[in-house]
Amino acid sequence: MRAGKRVQESIMNVHAAALAKAYPFDEATSAFAGDVIGDLARHPKRLSPKYFYDATGSELFEQITVLPEYYPTRTELGILRDRGDEIAAIIPGGAALVEFGAGATPTARLLLEHCEFAAYVPVAISGDFLKAQADGLRKDFPDLGIYPVAADFTTPFALPEAVATMPKVGFFPGSTLGNFEPSEALAFLRSARQILGHGAQMIIGVDLEKDERVLYDAYNDAAGVTARFNLNVLVRINRELGGNFDLSGFTHRSIYNRDRHRIEMHLISRKAQTVRILGNTFAFRPGESIHTENSYKYSLPRFTALARSAGWTVRESWTDANTMFSVHALVAD
Repeated sequence: MRAGKRVQESIMNVHAAALAKAYPFDEATSAFAGDVIGDLARHPKRLSPKYFYDATGSELFEQITVLPEYYPTRTELGILRDRGDEIAAIIPGGAALVEFGAGATPTARLLLEHCEFAAYVPVAISGDFLKAQADGLRKDFPDLGIYPVAADFTTPFALPEAVATMPKVGFFPGSTLGNFEPSEALAFLRSARQILGHGAQMIIGVDLEKDERVLYDAYNDAAGVTARFNLNVLVRINRELGGNFDLSGFTHRSIYNRDRHRIEMHLISRKAQTVRILGNTFAFRPGESIHTENSYKYSLPRFTALARSAGWTVRESWTDANTMFSVHALVAD
């Protein structure tokens, strides 16, 4: 081996050791690093929306849900409130409510208040946020078994042993399903069916197609909270992976893609710039996008067809008076 090559490899090993010491990786952080580096190497660049939800991102999203422009949360809450007795009538007593991607608890609370659940299993990727929400629920529902699971709900995970013999009811509110590509949505619904088991039910919120201006305003709020939420993923990369993103060099943009029935969120580079993450370099052109999220909007027939393809039957569907949003009760075939 040539001396120059040995010196170069020695420098690289020292650099890698320094990075490892500065940014100690557990399994979750290693997955984060792999996804970020792989996705930013793509053309066009992208980042997975599941990494929005660190503690700060989760808090920002809860702020989004109460913005005047953002209709999904309050509309879904209205449906659950108005139809709570009908939902309770089809859910067996003593069941476990398993919430995929649990956030703040207003929607789950409505179901817990209306239905006779024996247990609640919130599943989310942000363990600290999850624990805080679970602790708050325990004070208000002292007789309810609460078993948080810190996991990526888009991949298989084990339910707690404490709920093994209980009937299972999945809960997936907020139209989070719309963040998945259609093939991913199908895979998630199939995975949820397998996790919940034979005879399971599921309550799922799905956003509907509507006037494009309403959609645009919902994802480009005047207060700029959605912009901060979008940019926070770069803050997280800087903090957890040693990145050097200049936040002032990127701007938030949301557009409606009519042909694909979806809102698209992007981070747009304001200038030519280079970013380093764990020894990897990524160049950006002025105007180049990092595609961070999609939010697909469904018609009732298109969602019914999707559910059927995943092995679920739509037992009941409810909408608000203006047909802005929908809630569905599914039964595993």
